Amino acid sequence: MAQVPAAFTDLLTTRIAFAHLATSMKDGTPQVTPVWFSYDGNHLLLNSARGRLKDRNMRARPKIALSILDPDNPYRYLQIRGRVVEVTETGGDAHIDALAMKYLGKDTYPWRAPGEVRVIYKVAIDKVQTMG
Repeated sequence: MAQVPAAFTDLLTTRIAFAHLATSMKDGTPQVTPVWFSYDGNHLLLNSARGRLKDRNMRARPKIALSILDPDNPYRYLQIRGRVVEVTETGGDAHIDALAMKYLGKDTYPWRAPGEVRVIYKVAIDKVQTMG
């Protein structure tokens, strides 16, 4: 597993930065979505609702890529290539609520749909590229 250089870990820990998640469609074409994320010191943790396109893509084809721009300097960024190593619904609601606090300053995720099941995707970091 690759390590994120210390000079860029702020983009994963203390900065409020969105990631652009690239997954692969069934026909091999890329699909990109801006996402919230957290970092446990080794893995990126993503969250989505079961059944969404990125959920289906990551379950079927777990190799993914993310780019994370510094919100104050878009010429400083982190690119991560990795793979989803775990998919779980356990803790999914608590995780999306924690992300709502990080990104919105709200205790609970405000856009939850009735019956929605939240899923956590644990991403192993295989390759890191930085700029800036």
